[in-house]
Amino acid sequence: MMEFLYFPEDKSEYIPAVIMLSIFIIGAAITMYFIIKHSRKEEQKSESQTKAQVPNGEKETSQRG
Repeated sequence: MMEFLYFPEDKSEYIPAVIMLSIFIIGAAITMYFIIKHSRKEEQKSESQTKAQVPNGEKETSQRG
């Protein structure tokens, strides 16, 4: 029966996989940072537009029933 998983005897074969994994994790973290940064800018823009539309800084109340 053939082995399902391959575990190399020479552990140096893991080095390229660890390097690639590290690159992707760092890339994902950087992407997440920029997404959060952009989201905060959009939130501030939305809040400033809402304050400009509502007189005296009062919050709108919805009349849904």
